[in-house]
Amino acid sequence: MTLKDYFKKNLESGLWSIEIITFIYMIYTTILTFAYWPDLNDPWGLIKTRLTVIATFALSYAIYRAYPCRAIRVIRVIAMLLFLISWYPETYDFCSQLPYQDHVFAAIDNAIFGFQPALEFCKTVTSTFWCEAFNMGYYLYYYMMTATLLFYLLWRYEKSDKAGFVFLTSFFLFYIIYEWLPVAGPQYYFKAVGEECAALGTFPDVGYYFRTHTECLTLDVRGIFSQLVLGAQEIGERPTAAFPSSHVGMSTVTMIMAYRSGNKPLFYIMLPIYILLCCGTVYIKAHYCIDSIAGFFFAGLFYWISYKIYDKLMVTKYRKLVGKE
Repeated sequence: MTLKDYFKKNLESGLWSIEIITFIYMIYTTILTFAYWPDLNDPWGLIKTRLTVIATFALSYAIYRAYPCRAIRVIRVIAMLLFLISWYPETYDFCSQLPYQDHVFAAIDNAIFGFQPALEFCKTVTSTFWCEAFNMGYYLYYYMMTATLLFYLLWRYEKSDKAGFVFLTSFFLFYIIYEWLPVAGPQYYFKAVGEECAALGTFPDVGYYFRTHTECLTLDVRGIFSQLVLGAQEIGERPTAAFPSSHVGMSTVTMIMAYRSGNKPLFYIMLPIYILLCCGTVYIKAHYCIDSIAGFFFAGLFYWISYKIYDKLMVTKYRKLVGKE
């Protein structure tokens, strides 16, 4: 397929599956918004986000109807994916309505390892080289996902609808867990209770503390990548989404997608970044070690669930088209 093929007029009816799953998730979180309305800091801000999603879809769909080509369909997909920037911080708005469970997960780490990996890892590995390497892996998470999705959209177009659905549905499944299982992560919890307290194996129950406190430990900045991670956290990080780690989970989903794309260079180029990323989640204290381990296993489960849902939806759609239902 050449670049010109993306601009040839070719009307493809129906919505992308990625648009359908976005609207389903949006309806679900809108229900949560109304349920928690009196206790939310900015419920109208959440409503505005949903109106923006609808307006963005309506505009992109109108442009597509005026000039139906694959390039505009790709833009529609990218537009829906970009709203992940908005969906993530909302998990904090919802989960902070419940008592946090960091004391449980910190205790699990202590029971397994006899210490806190999130505290000891960075104390044991102190070189600037490894500090920057782990931060690089953690930061390149976003670029790994972008590269893989763009590869499907540009070079595996016929498979891109399924790839996008599996990717976004997996993300939403992680988000649903976060909205019902509040875990802030070591960088917030250890700040609240004190690193000395955690190192001694004492893990107080902080309850609703993070509903009103969002202070976190200061990241050890050694170079450009640790500075980039710090900047990203200052902009969008919240005391939410620690268990299971979506950094590990979604990078694992991305690696599966890269492997199944048939592009071996893409997979092997990202493999060392993936390994550094998984280590980096604990090194920078973003996650308890159990979070990262769980992220790996949940990735496989969510990939399989999303894959099966898509196949079921497509079978149903096909039967309707041929008049069997």
